[in-house]
Amino acid sequence: MARPHKTFLEWLGEHLFSCPFKTHFGIDCPGCGLQRSVLALFKGDLSASFKFYPATIPLIFLVLFTLIHLKLDFKFGAQLIKIVFAGVAVIILINYIYKIYTHQLI
Repeated sequence: MARPHKTFLEWLGEHLFSCPFKTHFGIDCPGCGLQRSVLALFKGDLSASFKFYPATIPLIFLVLFTLIHLKLDFKFGAQLIKIVFAGVAVIILINYIYKIYTHQLI
């Protein structure tokens, strides 16, 4: 019987990088969940993406806007990048504190 071919996203889901921080210390790092979140976003599941890593969508916006700003040089682009970066950092920090508080690190 022939095996059905896997889609690229299925293959990608089986080949995610392991977290070196979690490997060495046994707990999630502040970035754990980003790969699964991006994969869920590629599959079109926004709620799962948010549950895995709430900062994914703002991070993607930040990267895309930064690349566009480098090409087009918006008047207030650099200031907006700084503000969004600070917001993403706050989201990551709050998410990590929430994981610590609810014992979801392991």
